[in-house]
Amino acid sequence: MRPLSSLAMAALGSGVIAITYGLARFVFGLFLPSMREELTITSTMAGVIGALPFLSFVFAILAAPWVTRRLGVRRAGVAAAGLAGIGLITIAQAPSSLLLAVGVLICGISTGLSSPAMAEAVYRVVPPDLRGRVNATINAGTSLGIALAMPAVLVWAEAWRSAYTGFAALAALAALAALCYLPREERISLSRPRLFSAPVSRAQWLGLARLSGLAAGMGCVSAAYWVFAPDAVINAGGLVSSQTAWMWLAVGIGGLTGAGGGDLISRFGPAMTHAAGLTVMSASLALLAINPGNFALALSSAALFGAGYMILTGFYLVRSTQIMSNAPAFGPVLPLLATSVGQVAGSPLAGWLVGAEGHVATFTLFATLGLAVAGLGSWLLKERATADERAPG
Repeated sequence: MRPLSSLAMAALGSGVIAITYGLARFVFGLFLPSMREELTITSTMAGVIGALPFLSFVFAILAAPWVTRRLGVRRAGVAAAGLAGIGLITIAQAPSSLLLAVGVLICGISTGLSSPAMAEAVYRVVPPDLRGRVNATINAGTSLGIALAMPAVLVWAEAWRSAYTGFAALAALAALAALCYLPREERISLSRPRLFSAPVSRAQWLGLARLSGLAAGMGCVSAAYWVFAPDAVINAGGLVSSQTAWMWLAVGIGGLTGAGGGDLISRFGPAMTHAAGLTVMSASLALLAINPGNFALALSSAALFGAGYMILTGFYLVRSTQIMSNAPAFGPVLPLLATSVGQVAGSPLAGWLVGAEGHVATFTLFATLGLAVAGLGSWLLKERATADERAPG
């Protein structure tokens, strides 16, 4: 079989990420109102369950570079998509909140495995000058998965179990595509556990640490939206479930701008790109807080959130692989891990605040936090990008 072209790698990687991130991890909030009603889930419990895919992601992504080297890119990609399918079908069949939590937990594992595997695949098949663009395009596949949830909600309305069964079928197709087309390689012996092809400098570690700290703050801010935005417009704003489907379509369409994350870094620099992404995300939270019952504002909020979130995750992915150029599978691990740690903290915090203060106050506070992280990023990233990229590796 001929090696994948850059375009084919972008398409395949986007498909895998669409399943593991978009459907297995981030559409949970869209169906949460129906799940809460059928399974009698409180706001606090919903926040805890919503944190589970982020928590399992933490452990999965720590193991992902080793798994990728041990199994090879192809097997790691198949494992990621396959676990997504198992998690999704478990959610579809869950008779209680406990089994729902188990399915959500498995979905988080699939997400943690997929990004490092795709980053390694890009490193192996894509020319160096195109890797930033292809990585950002693959990362934007999350938006495609989120957008797929829109027709699912319109077709099945309150039948979230049917939607998740359909998502599981798509995950099986993604696993098959990964098996057929991802680059084949021999498994790495356990006696050769090295992740780095060259020594990692202090400047590289510091650059990655700054990036990860900012990613944690962004993850915390984003958690409120992923878990409680549909709940806010339905329970606080009085909109109906079918309207939240249009919101998620707007998130997906807005998120497609994340495909340009690599180009934004090249043109405007890391500090400005990061600040712009967080400002857009904060604006999305503020719009929802202004009037959660206004459908036009809700759509605008969703599009801005999708754009902000995908630009930022693309930013962390591209910058981390640039900084850790000698370890492409490891580069995204710490920033994506930090994003998930922030989401693990932000989800139950948002759930508690929703129960105590309501949706409007919660989204206002999280929007303010987003602006604070934007300001911090402007200071941490300014004048440091050149030093990181000059680091040996």
